[in-house]
Amino acid sequence: MMQGLPAASRAMVLEAPNTPLVERDIPIREPGENEILIKVEACAVCRTDLHIVFGELPLPRLPLIPGHEVVGRVVAAGPSADRFRAGDRVGLPWLGRTCGACCYCKGGRENLCDAAMFTGYHLDGGFAGHVTAHQDYAFPIPGPYEPAHAAPFLCAGLIGHRAYKRVLEARRIGIYGFGAAAHIVTQIAAGHGKEVFAFTRPGDREGWRFAERMGAVWAGGSDQPPPTPLDAAIIFAPAGELVVKALKDIRKGGRVVCAGIYMSDIPSFPYELLWGERELCSIANLTRQDGEEFFAEAAALGITTEIHTFPLKEANRAIDMVKNGKLKGPAVLIP
Repeated sequence: MMQGLPAASRAMVLEAPNTPLVERDIPIREPGENEILIKVEACAVCRTDLHIVFGELPLPRLPLIPGHEVVGRVVAAGPSADRFRAGDRVGLPWLGRTCGACCYCKGGRENLCDAAMFTGYHLDGGFAGHVTAHQDYAFPIPGPYEPAHAAPFLCAGLIGHRAYKRVLEARRIGIYGFGAAAHIVTQIAAGHGKEVFAFTRPGDREGWRFAERMGAVWAGGSDQPPPTPLDAAIIFAPAGELVVKALKDIRKGGRVVCAGIYMSDIPSFPYELLWGERELCSIANLTRQDGEEFFAEAAALGITTEIHTFPLKEANRAIDMVKNGKLKGPAVLIP
């Protein structure tokens, strides 16, 4: 074992789909070629983690340590790993590896690489005290951000940013499902002078107030029409029926962006909802360029996160509260 480091690290492990995570001591894996070992300071709970834990996404391997919104300090480096020094604060996102050789990677669309490996899915993630990762897929974390507040940026922020880039020309933007990603992208859109209309669960008055505090000009239930036709919509909630709702809410020439990795089936709808050059598209994963762009934007606009922290061992409670919509803002696990 590397000098000065423990032989094992505490982790919350998924041993079977749709079962609670189990607390285990896991041997710390020494970093290999171009890898770094990170002591985790914080890891946010993403809705994608829920889709993995509850078996809504096919599991490539078990047992698995989830978590892909990781912030921590570099404590060791493997051969040829010279991008970071010991003590540097870094973040790990969903994208953990790509082949670098396919048409997608060479064309600037590494998010679509068929051989991509994802943190907390193919690769053990940050629901642990330590995690090993490839140095080229880690981001330096800007100085002003504390670990727990920066953790949601690594997925909620990046996916929100990538989705927002698809609606840059819109002035009135509807956001459906107001969780971690929405509360970040709303601040960005408001900072650019856009009008954000937030849709949450019907009757969720606390959620409406939260959305308005983040910069939304209007907030209401997903069963309500917006007060004016929208130019575009971003859907973060994994509910296929919201696609039909959003198509009804946007004007001709508008665009609906589906920003989740998982969504329930979209109900059939009449062609007239799509007609008029309305567009429907999806956002898949992220690129490293998204990270560089987002962190610069977040620092420039002073984007903040409203978080709820939990000890690592309470990961199951945090997951349950996210699943049931009991938190306004992201949950963050602290080892």
